[in-house]
Amino acid sequence: MPITLASIKQQLDSKIGENLTVVAQAGRKKVTRRKGTLKETYPAIFVVDLDQDENAFERVSYSYADLLTKSIQIKFDDEEKAS
Repeated sequence: MPITLASIKQQLDSKIGENLTVVAQAGRKKVTRRKGTLKETYPAIFVVDLDQDENAFERVSYSYADLLTKSIQIKFDDEEKAS
């Protein structure tokens, strides 16, 4: 089944409030990892509240297209423990 923006949003809607790690491409051979909590989903973006111990700012938002094009990857803490 092809992945669509609507299906990505639907999957994230069911995970609101869960802890996750966002791995984002930050340029040539640079990767940023941020830990936080999935706070809200909107029609075009989702918001992650970041852990204040590790990050200088409170929250960050990404579009569903970032996930679709694989410019970011998200891993929920419960998925990491299961593997």
